Amino acid sequence: MRQNPSFAMTDVAELRRLIDRNPWMTLVSHTSDGLVASHYAVLLDDGRDDLTVVGHVGKPDDLIHGLGERELMLVVQGPHGYISPGWYGDAPSVPTWNFVSAHLTGIPEVLTPEENLRVLDRLVARFEGAMPEPRMMWERPNDAPFIERLERGTVGFRLTPTKVVAKRKLSQNKTPDVVETVMAELSGSGPYANADLAAEMRRAHEAMAARRQEPGI
Repeated sequence: MRQNPSFAMTDVAELRRLIDRNPWMTLVSHTSDGLVASHYAVLLDDGRDDLTVVGHVGKPDDLIHGLGERELMLVVQGPHGYISPGWYGDAPSVPTWNFVSAHLTGIPEVLTPEENLRVLDRLVARFEGAMPEPRMMWERPNDAPFIERLERGTVGFRLTPTKVVAKRKLSQNKTPDVVETVMAELSGSGPYANADLAAEMRRAHEAMAARRQEPGI
């Protein structure tokens, strides 16, 4: 992902928020047969306050990716959407795409079966907890032998990234009135309405405005 300073995303708290809100990630690694990619849910490591994440892959994806042996990239995709040149007013312009994304790269650590079980339990709790009648991993009709078989079919990992490239392209290079127009269009009912992206833009631009009001800035 090509980086440029005006769109760079470096704040750890913001990156943790991006990861937490967008757990469905793409895992990419380079093998002797070329690039391979898989898709899994990944969570922040609840024992750390940095960008360390935990997750699992189903066998034999661990072998395909060389889990624990070579570099792995996690692609985190936040809100994104089409931006029409018509929203920029009467000025030369072309279509673009606003987005928030991060690439976390490093060599993952393979978890023990006990650690993997804990990650699997956290994953179920994270997403099942929103259901009206949650079915947690250790609850009936699941039993211990079933859970043990489940664990044996997966391999857990912990990744502390050694390289992070993150980008938040949210019309920072546009005038305030154009930004307001773009957010209004995204919040509307047109073919490219995107409430999540509009909210992310609003949040980012309000934070930038607040920073500009700080003494010495």
